[in-house]
Amino acid sequence: MGKIAIVYWSGTGNTEAMANLVAEGAGGSADLFTPDQFSPDQAAGYAALAFGCPSMGAEQLEEAEFEPMFESVKPSLGGKTIGLFGSYGWGDGEWMRTWAADCEDAGCSLVGEPVIACGAPEGDAADACRELGKALAAV
Repeated sequence: MGKIAIVYWSGTGNTEAMANLVAEGAGGSADLFTPDQFSPDQAAGYAALAFGCPSMGAEQLEEAEFEPMFESVKPSLGGKTIGLFGSYGWGDGEWMRTWAADCEDAGCSLVGEPVIACGAPEGDAADACRELGKALAAV
């Protein structure tokens, strides 16, 4: 069981709550980072990574901090096992489907279905976050 990095951006606290649930599911073997704390050099030190970002604007990743960090890290993710999560307030999850396809195109292995929560992660969404953490911890 290797180390897990959880890198997230949260505007309202919902995606941060999801990140904490993923970490809980991972059983304490995860390091949490915000985009300004994580670099491509760090990605190599982790067996698995989870990335969390809410849907912004027209169903897209947060553009000022998260997307630039993710684009800089993406080339070092080939062959890595990753999980994706994020909250949304409208739409149907298109941003997550687009993001997952982008990750697969970059050579990442998704550890399961990305987890999305409408608003705060409760019930099934909270359980799915914990399950994502468990799956990452098993890598």
